[in-house]
Amino acid sequence: MIDASTNPGHEEHESIEHYDLEVAPRVRGLPPYLFGRLNELKYRKRREGVDVIDLGMGNPTDPPSDWVIDKLCEAARDHRNHRYSAATGIPNLRKEAAKRYADRFGVELDPDHEVVATIGSKEGFSHMCLALLGAGDTAMVPAPSFPIHVHAVALASANVIALDVRDSEVFLKNIALICESLFPRPKILVLNYPHNPTATVVEPAFFEEIVALAKKYRFFVIHDFAYGDIGFDGYEPPSFLSVKGAKSVGCEFTTMSKGYNMAGWRVGFAAGNRDMLSALKAIKGYYDYGIFQAVQVATIVALRHGEGDRKSQVAEYQARRDALLRGLERLGWPAQPPRAGMFVWAQVPEPWRSNMGSIDFAMKLLEEANVTVSPGRGFGETGEGCLRLALVENAQRLRQAVRQIARALKDNPLRSG
Repeated sequence: MIDASTNPGHEEHESIEHYDLEVAPRVRGLPPYLFGRLNELKYRKRREGVDVIDLGMGNPTDPPSDWVIDKLCEAARDHRNHRYSAATGIPNLRKEAAKRYADRFGVELDPDHEVVATIGSKEGFSHMCLALLGAGDTAMVPAPSFPIHVHAVALASANVIALDVRDSEVFLKNIALICESLFPRPKILVLNYPHNPTATVVEPAFFEEIVALAKKYRFFVIHDFAYGDIGFDGYEPPSFLSVKGAKSVGCEFTTMSKGYNMAGWRVGFAAGNRDMLSALKAIKGYYDYGIFQAVQVATIVALRHGEGDRKSQVAEYQARRDALLRGLERLGWPAQPPRAGMFVWAQVPEPWRSNMGSIDFAMKLLEEANVTVSPGRGFGETGEGCLRLALVENAQRLRQAVRQIARALKDNPLRSG
């Protein structure tokens, strides 16, 4: 038998059990996760065997093209691809990303200094904030806000000023007003077009105004272009970098998640201002060894030969958008057709908008219709009164979702007759 009183290791173990962990202020300052109640109920229903139609998360359900998956399997069998990779991406991947910018947007990029491969755009954006921001700095972010646009700034110990993004002219005026009235002036402006969650879009002239403001007030721009692959009715989302002078003031993040259905692969890119990318490289050099190299090899093939498949996927999203909007219209719940992205942003219909918040209404749809949507309040106060519906299910499932919503709301019809 071992006497615990003579066992230092045992004493240490016993004492550690009674320590109270105090997390860093940056973590304590994070707000409660507003989608928690919805997710808890969704998972419980699914454990009980209920078929929940999930329009809440923008998580593509379609797979990548078979030939991309085949390339991944082939590359995974090459033992060389199982070593540590480069944190910034292998050279040929960065070259292919630069070529894509040249072909689609007419933007010339130096793949060695103006392109970095990231573990999805979310990782890249978060680490860029960590590289550029600190205590006392301020970032202007769009509102309603995709959560990481706010929380990545907060986790970098910087301050957030949220500006309503839904009216582009007002948004530009508010940028100038903040820069004129705040000292020290904001260091970063975060943009996100096509916007998540509202699907707001802009034309190149808007970015020209942004570049002029950035030069005048000496802030830098981070454009989250995650939904740039998906445009409807002939609209092609413009790249921020396609505007003259953009590379001198900012960078842009893209991803393979949406147009190429490679969300779980975690592949994205940062492109643009070489000083900003140099700071990102420094952070990534300490934090990660890059993307699994077989994934990078398959991504090269997807970029090189996948434009036709990307366009087919865009057509699929447009068909889903139209099916959902027709269903909501028949229900007496009209919504503005988005010109890009993979979401419909709709007001909570009356009479419920006057009687309950967006979270409670979303809970009602999940409890009574077995349909999950994202409440606008989860994207900040500016989003209250609205819902985000993701186009991730096929058209048949979307029509079924509308039928289930109709039955759940039948006691309080949206319109007479």
